[in-house]
Amino acid sequence: MSSLSSSATTPLNPLYVLRTLVFYITLALITLLWFPPSLLAGLFLPLKARNRVIMVVYCHMAMWAARLICGLRWQVQGLENVPQDGRGYVLLSKHQSSWETFFLPLILAPHVQVVKRELAYLPVFGWALNMIQPIFIDRSQKTNALKQVLTQGADRLGKGIHVLVFPEGTRVPPGKRKVFSKGGAMLATKTGAPVLAIAHNSGEHWPNNSWIKRPGTIQVVISPVIETTSLSTAELNEQTERWINEQVDRVSATPFQGEYSEAESSGKRF
Repeated sequence: MSSLSSSATTPLNPLYVLRTLVFYITLALITLLWFPPSLLAGLFLPLKARNRVIMVVYCHMAMWAARLICGLRWQVQGLENVPQDGRGYVLLSKHQSSWETFFLPLILAPHVQVVKRELAYLPVFGWALNMIQPIFIDRSQKTNALKQVLTQGADRLGKGIHVLVFPEGTRVPPGKRKVFSKGGAMLATKTGAPVLAIAHNSGEHWPNNSWIKRPGTIQVVISPVIETTSLSTAELNEQTERWINEQVDRVSATPFQGEYSEAESSGKRF
């Protein structure tokens, strides 16, 4: 599969810089033009419809811009596993960049993410987040954060809204891993919600350690539905961690180097 991501190893050139600059300018314009009317419309919509109008449409426009301007494409394996039964699923995803936060709403909607509380106070973007009711947590209070995930997550799942959790808790660059936390698996086993695991190699084209986007095709793999009623939290966590790591290794041009990240903070770049 390494040929699928060969562009990740292409030396940086000025065209990538120019295309990325144009993309960010376009994304800023989309944000400024779309959020005000969508927030206004959202005041009169139920939660699921509000999620689709405010975030899903926005993410479609952002991914369209990334594809047209930066040459970022994607292939998805396992689309037949995307649920159509109206239940809320726990989505456990690999986390390498911001790309997946834009892309996953295109195929798994409506869903909310577990996000740090500070994002709620950002102008415009924070207002949009508040309206779609993500799960805000205080990362400095780990015990309380887990309670918030379990309580608020159960509420969203009960409304038929998927909950997206990044078990690594931070962006981890290609070729490295981080031990999965059990919060997402615990939410699933406590509520009996089914799980979808998601693997990808987004960091090879939308790297976290650089703002420059590299053209190429990002590979995404969606697992079959995992029913959780007969699984313990530890069993589910181990099963999804193993599956995600195996699939990431399969679709990546950057092999696992045996290094595990221990950083508490991701040093996130947009």
